[in-house]
Amino acid sequence: MLPYQDPDLDVSARVRDLVSRMTLEEKVSQMVNLSSPIERLGIPPYDWWNECLHGVGRAGKATVFPQAIGMAATFDEDLVHRVATAISDEARAKYHEAVKKRFFNIYFGLTYWTPNINIFRDPRWGRGQETYGEDPHLTTRLGVAFVKGLQGDDPKYLKLVATPKHFAVHSGPEEGRAAFDAKASPKDLEETYLPHFRATIQEGGAASIMGAYNRLNGEACNASPTLLQKTLRDEWGFDGYVVSDCGAIENIANHHGLARDYAEASALAVKAGCDLCCGTAYRDLLAAVERGLLSEGEIDRAVARLFTARFRLGMFDPDDRVPFASIPPNVVDSPEHRALALHVAQESIVLLQNNGTLPLSKDVDSIFVTGPNAASLDVLWANYNGYNGRMTTLLEGIVDAVGEGTRVMFYPGCQLAGPETDRWGPAGWEAPQADVIVACMGLSPLMEGEEGDVALSDGGGDKNSVELPPSQQAYLAYLTGLGKKVVLVLTGGSPIALPDAAARCDAIVMAWYPGEEGGTAVADVLFGDVSPAGRLPVTFPSLSQALPPIGDYAMDGRTYRFQKEEPAFRFGFGLSYTTFAYGSLEANASRVRVAVTNTGGRAGSEVVQLYLRDLEASTRVPRHSLAGFRRVYLQPGEMREVEFELRPEQLTVVLDDGSRVLEPGEFEAFVGGGQPGTPGVVSQRFEV
Repeated sequence: MLPYQDPDLDVSARVRDLVSRMTLEEKVSQMVNLSSPIERLGIPPYDWWNECLHGVGRAGKATVFPQAIGMAATFDEDLVHRVATAISDEARAKYHEAVKKRFFNIYFGLTYWTPNINIFRDPRWGRGQETYGEDPHLTTRLGVAFVKGLQGDDPKYLKLVATPKHFAVHSGPEEGRAAFDAKASPKDLEETYLPHFRATIQEGGAASIMGAYNRLNGEACNASPTLLQKTLRDEWGFDGYVVSDCGAIENIANHHGLARDYAEASALAVKAGCDLCCGTAYRDLLAAVERGLLSEGEIDRAVARLFTARFRLGMFDPDDRVPFASIPPNVVDSPEHRALALHVAQESIVLLQNNGTLPLSKDVDSIFVTGPNAASLDVLWANYNGYNGRMTTLLEGIVDAVGEGTRVMFYPGCQLAGPETDRWGPAGWEAPQADVIVACMGLSPLMEGEEGDVALSDGGGDKNSVELPPSQQAYLAYLTGLGKKVVLVLTGGSPIALPDAAARCDAIVMAWYPGEEGGTAVADVLFGDVSPAGRLPVTFPSLSQALPPIGDYAMDGRTYRFQKEEPAFRFGFGLSYTTFAYGSLEANASRVRVAVTNTGGRAGSEVVQLYLRDLEASTRVPRHSLAGFRRVYLQPGEMREVEFELRPEQLTVVLDDGSRVLEPGEFEAFVGGGQPGTPGVVSQRFEV
């Protein structure tokens, strides 16, 4: 047994021994995502590229949980941790089954490029669906929970490697991202774009991180000494490895114009601290060393970081040493995981509007289910997804929920996207016969997503507007003009500005991309088996015209913290089938305490939200900021006291140079079921 093969030795000693036995060519072969085998040292091939945004992705059968933006709508930190734990169970089981077959292909490894914690600062961004919304605090808490759930809590072995992305300032535009230079001030960086990345590293312990495609203030993110050395390693103490986004090293030469060729681009990236290339550019590292652009010692540093992760995952140890190697394959899409997927979908649904029509009776005489998303599978999958053989569409969920004496009719009625029309097909005579119309509309992964992956996007993956497409607007106007009760069920991964016809709907439900049990969850809410309690993790604007240019990264006018216009629906908004009341508030610089009571006639969850406002700041500060949230389930008449602890950092102001200062002065705390100004919110001022 050679030292690197001894599982009783310290990982650092094993890594040093292994790297010392490798040739330069062998070292370079390990620095691309599809790493070559080194048979003489017993190292099998390995592909570092794996996805698990909301379930193990692109690797066949898996539990498909609601898309990340839907998980964010739960405002439930513990639930998100449970989801990540279930995902890591399935990932481990699939990995060990693949290894038994000597199958080392892409998407079956243990290094996962998740979570996406970029701030959803512009509602047109196609990949906003992959994030936890627009607020740094919500993103921090859910990002840390997800990282911990993926990596596990074993003192020696990592369950998986989590990879927060895209470090650090990336949220559109998708089109042109390979050459885009995001300009962000030191103040905006510290106030908005960096805190959640720091938390997933320092608190979450993420073992890797992924760079963004774009430049930040002139430096390519994957070759940025400012980001990768000064911030990440020197200031935050990160000791894991950095991976580039796919093709991003090539972009340094091809699009950013910062290098003459791949050898030079690769040398810049490795020197800055990017250890792994998703792509092929790092194959030119041999030429870079020969040309004196970097040293073999710098190669050794990167390779050591990569093998540290693989040793910590137990890849070179006997299975009986690794606690996660015994997870059975039948955990994949198990009854327990399906039940969890259903629960998350139920908690994620946001009731935006209701005139008393909801909940519906299961014994209603007739329902017309319509809209382009009613029977669609892709609105369950979202993107970066897995699959399984039991996906419940919205139509199927509604059909399963109603009584045997209820007539259910279905016809799509209109196209997902396209021009207005007045031709509705069978909907023209079926809709007028119904007692209730359930219109399943909104967005689809065909309309929003990553550059190059979206067939119906009008902005390279992004949306040029946030309104419903004209085809859907015209059809909704027809439906609401029939004099029938109309319930609008929206799917999508980003905000939707609703047309005038939506105001004539009797109820509006936002279901996001709800996963494999999405249809069941929507039906549970529509028919009252579940009282909705999801909250918007992103602001729904009134019109696209009110939005700043998508390429402007200044935070002024963006998100609920800085915008001045009143939106259609606020961040943190969501209705319920019951009511809640808040008692007197106790607030000081270290904690906030409040009592909340279910004053309605049925059980339900309330998302208790704490916002802080600095009343005497010496510089620009947010209007108010989310500082805590807690989801509580209460029976009718039940009261619970909720307490939030405040950290000193939450009371600081960020100066123009990016430094944080704790200034004496007066603050105001707001607690309730939404932002300040929401009915029922209580407040109290306190001194710091």
